[in-house]
Amino acid sequence: MSAAPASTDGGIVFVAGEASGDLLAAPLIEHLRQARPGLAACGVAGDRMIDAGCQAWHHVRELSVRGYWEVLRELPRLLRLRRELRQRLMGGHYQALVGVDAPDFNLALEAAVRTRLPTVHYVSPSIWAWRAERIERIRRAADRVLLVFPFEEAIYARAGIAATYVGHPLASAIPLRPDRAAARARLGRRPGELLICLMPGSRRAEIEGIAPTFLAAAHELARHEPAARFLLPVADAGLRTLLERLCAAAAGASARIDLVEGRAHDCLEACDGALVASGTATLEAALYKRPMVIAYRMPAVSAWIMRRIGGYLPWVGLPNILAGEALVPELLQERATAPALAQRLLDVLGDGAGQRRLEERYAQIHESLRRDTPALATAAILQTIAEARPLGRAA
Repeated sequence: MSAAPASTDGGIVFVAGEASGDLLAAPLIEHLRQARPGLAACGVAGDRMIDAGCQAWHHVRELSVRGYWEVLRELPRLLRLRRELRQRLMGGHYQALVGVDAPDFNLALEAAVRTRLPTVHYVSPSIWAWRAERIERIRRAADRVLLVFPFEEAIYARAGIAATYVGHPLASAIPLRPDRAAARARLGRRPGELLICLMPGSRRAEIEGIAPTFLAAAHELARHEPAARFLLPVADAGLRTLLERLCAAAAGASARIDLVEGRAHDCLEACDGALVASGTATLEAALYKRPMVIAYRMPAVSAWIMRRIGGYLPWVGLPNILAGEALVPELLQERATAPALAQRLLDVLGDGAGQRRLEERYAQIHESLRRDTPALATAAILQTIAEARPLGRAA
C-alpha cells in the first residue's frame, strides 16, 4: 500500500460512494500524483484509492446505501457525515473537490462548498434514464462534469454545462480480446469446464436482496447442467461472512459454488456466462464479451418510488443502454425468479449465433469507451482549478 501524504492541506478531496467509485477514482489519483508530484489526495476512499495514495477520512462503506427506504433509514448518519465534510472543506485549504458518482450525496456537498473551492463531478448521474430534472442540480453543484459515456456530451452541451468526455477507465483496463484460458489458469480452473459467474453486487443491502435468488438459480442451472461450476467474487472482505451464510442457507442442492476473494475480473474473464445485478458489473461483463442475464430486485417501497418517478429508456442494463437495443435479457423485480434466470441464461448459452453477434456488439461498445481516461480526467481537473483562481476561490 502506498503511503498517504502526512498532510492533506492544499490537496484534492475525493468523495467516492461505493465500490464502483473506488474503481473509477484509483487510476485517476495515481495519474494526478504522477503529474503533480507531492500532490495530496484525501477524502472518502475505498481500498483501491487508498492503495493509490489517497488518505481516507472515511471508507466508502460508510456511504454504500441503496434505495429510497434504505437511505431514509440511514439519513441522520449520512447528513452528519456530509455536514462534517462540508465543515472540513470550508475550513481548510484544498485545491478542489471531486465527487465520484454517488450523486444524491455528492451534488449537495459540491453545491455547499462551491463558493469556496472548484468542484468536479466524475460520472454524470443517469439523467438520460430517469430524473432529468437533476440537470439543474448539477448546474448548481459542479464547475465541470467528467463524462464516461460518449452520448452524454450532447446533453451537457445543450444544457450549457462544462463537461469533458474522458472515456470509461474499465475499457482501458480490460483487454479488447479476453483470454479465457489464461484467466482459468490463474484461478486454477480446468480449461473445458462450464463456469458461471454470479455477480450479486457490492453492497450489503443489494446482496441481501438478489443473492439468494442468484444462488437458487445456480441450483436450477446445476439440475440442467450437472457439470457446471459457479464462481461468486467477494467484492469486499467484510461481505464474506454474509455470502457464506447465504450459500449455507441455499445448500442441499447440487450446485458447486466457490467464493473468490476479490478477483471479479478474473472470474468474468474465465467464465462462460454470468448472472449480473444491474450496475457497473454489467458493463464489466460486456467488456469481457460474456453472455449474461441482468437482474435486479429492490424492496417494494423503493421500487414503487422508482416507478412513480418513471424513466425515459426501456432498459436498466448498461450494455443495452449503450447499444440502444435489447442485447441482454433483463429480469427485474417480480420477474427475477430463480427458474426464469436459469432458463434465460441456458437459452443464451445455447445460442451460438447469438453469442457471436453479442461479441461483435460488445467489441463496438468497448472501442467507443476506450480513451486515456486518467490523463484526460487529470487535465480536466487541473484546468478547472486553474480557471477558478481568478474567481478568488481556494486553489
